[in-house]
Amino acid sequence: MAVALDAMGGDHGPAVLVEGAVEAAREFGTAIVLVGEEEVLAAELDRQGGASLPIEIHHASQVVGMDESPAESLRRKKDSTIKVAFDLVKRGDASAVVSAGNSGATLATALVTLGRFSGVRPAIATVMPTLKEPAVMIDVGANVDCKPHHLLQFGVMGAVFSSEFLGIENPAVGILSIGEEDSKGNQQVKRAHDLFHGTSLNFVGNVEGREVFRGDVNVIVCDGFVGNICLKLSEGLAESILLMLKSELSSSPMASMGYLLAKGAFRRFKKRVDYSEYGGAPLLGTKGVAIICHGRSGAKAIKNAVRVASGLAASDLLGKLKEALGRYEDLYK
Repeated sequence: MAVALDAMGGDHGPAVLVEGAVEAAREFGTAIVLVGEEEVLAAELDRQGGASLPIEIHHASQVVGMDESPAESLRRKKDSTIKVAFDLVKRGDASAVVSAGNSGATLATALVTLGRFSGVRPAIATVMPTLKEPAVMIDVGANVDCKPHHLLQFGVMGAVFSSEFLGIENPAVGILSIGEEDSKGNQQVKRAHDLFHGTSLNFVGNVEGREVFRGDVNVIVCDGFVGNICLKLSEGLAESILLMLKSELSSSPMASMGYLLAKGAFRRFKKRVDYSEYGGAPLLGTKGVAIICHGRSGAKAIKNAVRVASGLAASDLLGKLKEALGRYEDLYK
Protein backbone atom coordinates (compact mmCIF):
# COMPACT_ATOMS: atom_id res chain seq x y z
CA MET A 1 0.00 0.00 0.00
CA ALA A 2 1.36 3.38 -1.01
CA VAL A 3 1.66 6.49 1.14
CA ALA A 4 -0.23 9.48 -0.30
CA LEU A 5 1.90 12.65 -0.14
CA ASP A 6 0.37 16.11 -0.48
CA ALA A 7 3.05 17.23 -2.92
CA MET A 8 1.96 20.87 -3.28
CA GLY A 9 1.63 21.95 0.37
CA GLY A 10 4.25 23.46 2.64
CA ASP A 11 6.46 26.52 2.47
CA HIS A 12 9.06 25.26 0.00
CA GLY A 13 6.91 23.99 -2.87
CA PRO A 14 6.87 20.68 -4.74
CA ALA A 15 10.62 20.51 -5.41
CA VAL A 16 11.47 19.76 -1.78
CA LEU A 17 8.46 17.46 -1.30
CA VAL A 18 9.29 15.41 -4.38
CA GLU A 19 12.92 15.24 -3.26
CA GLY A 20 11.81 13.78 0.07
CA ALA A 21 9.58 11.27 -1.71
CA VAL A 22 12.41 10.20 -4.01
CA GLU A 23 14.72 9.72 -1.03
CA ALA A 24 12.09 7.67 0.84
CA ALA A 25 11.36 5.46 -2.16
CA ARG A 26 15.06 4.96 -2.86
CA GLU A 27 16.14 4.34 0.74
CA PHE A 28 13.16 2.44 2.15
CA GLY A 29 11.50 1.06 -0.98
CA THR A 30 8.23 2.71 0.04
CA ALA A 31 5.55 3.10 -2.63
CA ILE A 32 4.35 6.70 -2.82
CA VAL A 33 1.54 8.56 -4.56
CA LEU A 34 2.33 12.22 -5.22
CA VAL A 35 -0.88 14.22 -5.13
CA GLY A 36 -0.92 17.52 -7.00
CA GLU A 37 -0.62 19.12 -10.43
CA GLU A 38 0.37 16.26 -12.71
CA GLU A 39 2.52 18.21 -15.17
CA VAL A 40 4.46 20.00 -12.43
CA LEU A 41 5.08 16.82 -10.43
CA ALA A 42 6.01 14.73 -13.47
CA ALA A 43 8.60 17.28 -14.53
CA GLU A 44 10.02 17.51 -11.02
CA LEU A 45 10.11 13.74 -10.60
CA ASP A 46 11.93 13.36 -13.89
CA ARG A 47 14.40 16.13 -12.98
CA GLN A 48 15.27 14.35 -9.74
CA GLY A 49 15.76 10.97 -11.40
CA GLY A 50 12.79 9.28 -9.75
CA ALA A 51 11.05 7.91 -12.84
CA SER A 52 12.13 4.32 -12.14
CA LEU A 53 11.12 4.37 -8.46
CA PRO A 54 7.77 3.12 -7.05
CA ILE A 55 6.26 6.60 -7.24
CA GLU A 56 2.98 7.43 -8.97
CA ILE A 57 1.22 10.75 -9.53
CA HIS A 58 -2.45 11.44 -8.84
CA HIS A 59 -3.72 14.71 -10.23
CA ALA A 60 -5.39 17.29 -7.99
CA SER A 61 -6.20 20.71 -9.39
CA GLN A 62 -6.42 22.79 -6.18
CA VAL A 63 -4.11 23.69 -3.29
CA VAL A 64 -5.15 24.91 0.17
CA GLY A 65 -3.16 27.99 1.14
CA MET A 66 -1.36 28.04 4.49
CA ASP A 67 -3.54 30.92 5.70
CA GLU A 68 -6.88 29.63 4.41
CA SER A 69 -9.76 28.72 6.68
CA PRO A 70 -10.09 24.92 7.06
CA ALA A 71 -13.89 25.17 6.84
CA GLU A 72 -13.70 27.27 3.67
CA SER A 73 -11.21 24.90 2.07
CA LEU A 74 -13.53 21.95 2.72
CA ARG A 75 -16.48 23.79 1.26
CA ARG A 76 -14.83 25.39 -1.77
CA LYS A 77 -11.92 23.13 -2.70
CA LYS A 78 -13.27 19.65 -3.33
CA ASP A 79 -10.26 18.77 -5.50
CA SER A 80 -7.54 20.03 -3.17
CA THR A 81 -4.40 17.97 -2.70
CA ILE A 82 -5.28 17.36 0.95
CA LYS A 83 -8.82 16.17 0.16
CA VAL A 84 -7.71 13.95 -2.72
CA ALA A 85 -4.97 12.37 -0.58
CA PHE A 86 -7.47 11.41 2.14
CA ASP A 87 -9.91 10.16 -0.49
CA LEU A 88 -7.20 7.74 -1.65
CA VAL A 89 -6.96 6.35 1.89
CA LYS A 90 -10.75 6.13 2.24
CA ARG A 91 -10.99 4.14 -1.03
CA GLY A 92 -8.17 1.83 0.04
CA ASP A 93 -5.76 3.06 -2.64
CA ALA A 94 -3.29 4.37 -0.05
CA SER A 95 -2.41 3.38 3.51
CA ALA A 96 -1.62 6.80 4.97
CA VAL A 97 -1.38 10.52 4.26
CA VAL A 98 1.59 12.83 4.75
CA SER A 99 1.09 16.59 4.46
CA ALA A 100 3.20 19.66 5.18
CA GLY A 101 0.34 21.89 4.07
CA ASN A 102 -2.28 23.76 6.10
CA SER A 103 -2.42 21.77 9.35
CA GLY A 104 -5.92 22.93 10.24
CA ALA A 105 -7.22 21.85 6.84
CA THR A 106 -5.40 18.53 7.17
CA LEU A 107 -7.03 17.90 10.54
CA ALA A 108 -10.50 18.95 9.38
CA THR A 109 -10.28 16.93 6.16
CA ALA A 110 -9.14 13.83 8.02
CA LEU A 111 -12.12 14.09 10.38
CA VAL A 112 -14.65 14.66 7.60
CA THR A 113 -13.25 12.13 5.13
CA LEU A 114 -12.10 9.28 7.39
CA GLY A 115 -14.16 9.86 10.52
CA ARG A 116 -13.07 9.22 14.08
CA PHE A 117 -13.36 6.43 16.62
CA SER A 118 -16.72 6.63 18.37
CA GLY A 119 -16.77 9.22 21.15
CA VAL A 120 -13.06 10.00 20.75
CA ARG A 121 -11.45 13.43 20.28
CA PRO A 122 -8.51 13.01 17.83
CA ALA A 123 -5.21 14.55 18.91
CA ILE A 124 -1.77 15.32 17.51
CA ALA A 125 1.19 13.54 19.12
CA THR A 126 4.80 14.62 18.82
CA VAL A 127 8.10 13.04 19.88
CA MET A 128 10.24 15.11 22.25
CA PRO A 129 13.98 14.51 22.86
CA THR A 130 14.92 13.86 26.51
CA LEU A 131 17.98 12.90 28.56
CA LYS A 132 16.82 9.29 28.29
CA GLU A 133 14.43 7.84 25.74
CA PRO A 134 12.33 10.12 23.52
CA ALA A 135 8.93 11.01 25.00
CA VAL A 136 5.52 11.57 23.45
CA MET A 137 3.57 14.78 24.09
CA ILE A 138 -0.13 14.77 23.22
CA ASP A 139 -2.09 16.93 22.27
CA VAL A 140 0.03 19.60 20.59
CA GLY A 141 -2.53 21.53 18.61
CA ALA A 142 -5.70 19.73 17.55
CA ASN A 143 -7.87 20.66 20.56
CA VAL A 144 -7.70 24.06 22.25
CA ASP A 145 -10.57 23.38 24.67
CA CYS A 146 -10.77 19.95 26.28
CA LYS A 147 -12.78 18.12 28.90
CA PRO A 148 -11.12 15.82 31.46
CA HIS A 149 -12.11 12.64 29.62
CA HIS A 150 -10.45 13.96 26.47
CA LEU A 151 -7.14 14.08 28.35
CA LEU A 152 -7.72 10.46 29.32
CA GLN A 153 -8.22 9.56 25.66
CA PHE A 154 -4.98 11.37 24.78
CA GLY A 155 -3.15 9.37 27.42
CA VAL A 156 -4.50 6.06 26.10
CA MET A 157 -3.57 6.92 22.51
CA GLY A 158 -0.20 8.29 23.53
CA ALA A 159 0.63 5.08 25.39
CA VAL A 160 -0.25 2.95 22.36
CA PHE A 161 1.81 5.17 20.07
CA SER A 162 4.76 5.13 22.48
CA SER A 163 4.70 1.34 22.53
CA GLU A 164 4.30 0.90 18.78
CA PHE A 165 6.59 3.66 17.51
CA LEU A 166 9.22 3.96 20.24
CA GLY A 167 9.10 0.35 21.44
CA ILE A 168 8.57 1.33 25.09
CA GLU A 169 6.90 -1.39 27.12
CA ASN A 170 4.26 -0.18 29.59
CA PRO A 171 5.07 3.52 29.10
CA ALA A 172 4.78 5.89 32.06
CA VAL A 173 1.96 8.42 31.52
CA GLY A 174 1.71 11.80 33.26
CA ILE A 175 -0.40 14.97 33.05
CA LEU A 176 1.42 18.25 32.45
CA SER A 177 0.62 20.52 35.39
CA ILE A 178 1.99 23.31 37.59
CA GLY A 179 3.11 20.94 40.35
CA GLU A 180 3.68 17.28 41.13
CA GLU A 181 1.12 17.16 43.94
CA ASP A 182 -2.31 15.72 43.17
CA SER A 183 -3.91 18.93 44.42
CA LYS A 184 -2.10 21.12 41.86
CA GLY A 185 -3.61 22.17 38.54
CA ASN A 186 -6.91 23.51 37.22
CA GLN A 187 -10.21 21.64 37.42
CA GLN A 188 -9.60 19.97 34.06
CA VAL A 189 -6.31 18.47 35.26
CA LYS A 190 -7.65 17.45 38.69
CA ARG A 191 -10.65 15.63 37.24
CA ALA A 192 -8.53 13.96 34.56
CA HIS A 193 -6.16 12.87 37.31
CA ASP A 194 -9.01 10.96 38.98
CA LEU A 195 -10.03 9.35 35.68
CA PHE A 196 -6.51 8.09 35.02
CA HIS A 197 -6.47 6.37 38.41
CA GLY A 198 -9.43 4.29 37.22
CA THR A 199 -7.41 2.71 34.39
CA SER A 200 -4.68 0.10 34.08
CA LEU A 201 -2.31 2.60 32.46
CA ASN A 202 1.07 3.16 34.10
CA PHE A 203 -0.08 6.54 35.39
CA VAL A 204 2.54 8.43 37.42
CA GLY A 205 0.54 11.58 38.24
CA ASN A 206 1.38 15.18 37.46
CA VAL A 207 4.48 16.27 35.55
CA GLU A 208 6.01 19.74 35.83
CA GLY A 209 7.31 21.45 32.71
CA ARG A 210 10.92 21.22 33.89
CA GLU A 211 10.63 17.43 34.11
CA VAL A 212 9.57 16.85 30.51
CA PHE A 213 13.11 16.61 29.19
CA ARG A 214 14.45 14.42 32.01
CA GLY A 215 12.89 11.40 30.33
CA ASP A 216 11.32 9.79 33.41
CA VAL A 217 7.84 10.05 31.87
CA ASN A 218 7.20 8.52 28.44
CA VAL A 219 3.84 10.15 27.63
CA ILE A 220 3.02 13.73 28.63
CA VAL A 221 -0.68 14.60 28.37
CA CYS A 222 -2.06 18.12 27.95
CA ASP A 223 -4.65 20.03 25.95
CA GLY A 224 -3.71 21.32 22.51
CA PHE A 225 -3.37 24.93 23.63
CA VAL A 226 -0.72 24.16 26.24
CA GLY A 227 0.90 21.47 24.10
CA ASN A 228 1.34 23.69 21.07
CA ILE A 229 3.00 26.38 23.17
CA CYS A 230 5.33 23.76 24.71
CA LEU A 231 6.20 22.36 21.29
CA LYS A 232 7.03 25.69 19.69
CA LEU A 233 8.87 26.92 22.78
CA SER A 234 10.99 23.75 22.72
CA GLU A 235 11.76 24.09 19.02
CA GLY A 236 12.71 27.74 19.43
CA LEU A 237 14.90 26.95 22.45
CA ALA A 238 16.74 24.17 20.61
CA GLU A 239 17.41 26.44 17.62
CA SER A 240 18.55 29.28 19.88
CA ILE A 241 20.92 27.02 21.84
CA LEU A 242 22.52 25.83 18.60
CA LEU A 243 22.94 29.42 17.38
CA MET A 244 24.38 30.54 20.72
CA LEU A 245 26.83 27.65 20.71
CA LYS A 246 27.87 28.49 17.16
CA SER A 247 28.43 32.11 18.14
CA GLU A 248 30.48 31.25 21.22
CA LEU A 249 32.55 28.63 19.42
CA SER A 250 33.56 31.12 16.77
CA SER A 251 34.39 33.89 19.27
CA SER A 252 38.06 32.95 19.65
CA PRO A 253 40.73 30.65 18.15
CA MET A 254 40.78 28.59 21.36
CA ALA A 255 37.02 28.09 21.26
CA SER A 256 37.19 27.07 17.59
CA MET A 257 39.87 24.53 18.43
CA GLY A 258 37.67 23.11 21.17
CA TYR A 259 34.82 22.78 18.68
CA LEU A 260 37.03 20.75 16.32
CA LEU A 261 37.84 18.36 19.16
CA ALA A 262 34.15 17.99 20.12
CA LYS A 263 32.68 18.19 16.62
CA GLY A 264 31.22 14.68 16.77
CA ALA A 265 29.43 15.40 20.05
CA PHE A 266 27.91 18.60 18.67
CA ARG A 267 26.76 16.73 15.56
CA ARG A 268 25.05 14.09 17.69
CA PHE A 269 23.40 16.76 19.85
CA LYS A 270 22.03 18.52 16.78
CA LYS A 271 20.57 15.24 15.56
CA ARG A 272 18.86 14.57 18.91
CA VAL A 273 17.01 17.89 18.86
CA ASP A 274 16.24 17.89 15.13
CA TYR A 275 12.48 17.46 14.55
CA SER A 276 13.11 16.26 11.00
CA GLU A 277 14.47 12.97 12.38
CA TYR A 278 10.85 11.99 13.13
CA GLY A 279 9.35 13.65 10.06
CA GLY A 280 6.13 14.93 11.54
CA ALA A 281 3.41 14.42 14.12
CA PRO A 282 0.76 11.68 13.78
CA LEU A 283 -2.91 12.52 14.11
CA LEU A 284 -4.33 9.85 16.43
CA GLY A 285 -8.00 9.01 16.85
CA THR A 286 -9.14 9.11 13.21
CA LYS A 287 -9.87 6.02 11.15
CA GLY A 288 -6.72 6.36 9.13
CA VAL A 289 -3.02 7.14 9.47
CA ALA A 290 -2.05 10.77 8.92
CA ILE A 291 1.24 12.56 9.55
CA ILE A 292 1.17 16.35 9.89
CA CYS A 293 4.53 17.94 9.04
CA HIS A 294 5.99 21.38 9.61
CA GLY A 295 5.20 23.81 6.81
CA ARG A 296 8.93 24.47 6.55
CA SER A 297 9.82 20.78 6.34
CA GLY A 298 12.81 19.93 4.19
CA ALA A 299 13.40 16.81 2.14
CA LYS A 300 14.81 14.92 5.15
CA ALA A 301 11.67 15.56 7.21
CA ILE A 302 9.41 14.44 4.36
CA LYS A 303 11.48 11.30 3.82
CA ASN A 304 11.18 10.37 7.49
CA ALA A 305 7.48 11.27 7.63
CA VAL A 306 6.85 8.82 4.78
CA ARG A 307 8.86 6.17 6.66
CA VAL A 308 6.86 6.73 9.85
CA ALA A 309 3.50 6.76 8.03
CA SER A 310 4.27 3.50 6.24
CA GLY A 311 5.49 1.86 9.45
CA LEU A 312 2.47 2.89 11.50
CA ALA A 313 0.06 1.66 8.82
CA ALA A 314 1.86 -1.69 8.64
CA SER A 315 1.81 -2.11 12.44
CA ASP A 316 -2.01 -2.07 12.63
CA LEU A 317 -1.87 1.04 14.79
CA LEU A 318 -5.56 1.75 14.14
CA GLY A 319 -6.67 -1.63 15.42
CA LYS A 320 -4.57 -1.29 18.57
CA LEU A 321 -5.83 2.24 19.23
CA LYS A 322 -9.44 1.13 18.84
CA GLU A 323 -8.95 -1.79 21.21
CA ALA A 324 -7.20 0.33 23.87
CA LEU A 325 -9.74 3.15 23.69
CA GLY A 326 -12.62 0.67 23.93
CA ARG A 327 -11.47 -0.52 27.36
CA TYR A 328 -12.45 2.78 28.99
CA GLU A 329 -15.57 3.79 27.07
CA ASP A 330 -17.55 4.17 30.32
CA LEU A 331 -15.12 6.87 31.49
CA TYR A 332 -15.64 9.01 28.37
CA LYS A 333 -19.22 9.88 29.22
